[in-house]
Amino acid sequence: MAAGTLPAAAQTISEWDCQRLERHVPAPDVVYRPGVDVRGRSVAPADLNPAVPIVPERFAIYLGVDLRERLGLPPDLIADLPLGVIEIDNGTVLFNGRPIAPDAAAGLAAACAAARRR
Repeated sequence: MAAGTLPAAAQTISEWDCQRLERHVPAPDVVYRPGVDVRGRSVAPADLNPAVPIVPERFAIYLGVDLRERLGLPPDLIADLPLGVIEIDNGTVLFNGRPIAPDAAAGLAAACAAARRR
């Protein structure tokens, strides 16, 4: 598989994974400014300890197909077909450990946006 391409089965992605893939860019009027309230007045900082990031800087999304479910195989049969791993590392998108092309990353974001419209 060429770098920057994903198998056809990987084009279905969950809402949760989309939220983790897409980079949030807040509107300029909602950007947090420490020591300033919503009206621009000085205030004491709310937290005394550094915050733990909500989304880790590195995480993985494992892609696979449950053949048992898709093909109606017996429930006691384990038939997972691994397709690969998408990793996000400090904003860089990797597929099976290799950086994917920017247009492929944009394609993932577009697939997420299309899934939300459905």
